[in-house]
Amino acid sequence: MAPSRSREEFMKMLDQEHQWPNWYLFKFIVPRGKEDEVLELFPEAETSVKASSKGKYRSVTAKMMMLSSSDVLDIYEKAGHIEGVIAL
Repeated sequence: MAPSRSREEFMKMLDQEHQWPNWYLFKFIVPRGKEDEVLELFPEAETSVKASSKGKYRSVTAKMMMLSSSDVLDIYEKAGHIEGVIAL
């Protein structure tokens, strides 16, 4: 979630782009060794992990059925507590 946007603004933007429930694609970049922490946020999702060219980072992608924009933001907020995570 962009730091300059409030939760309400981001929810409004998501609600304009999606009708809920709907599939939502999450993408994160994390330091090697932190990918499992991100994957724990998506126990029932289709996920993939790819290493960067030098192996220092991992790209984590998760596709999950979300019930609302609030649920999407809850995931981003939880991910924000993982050291070194970058949401795309």
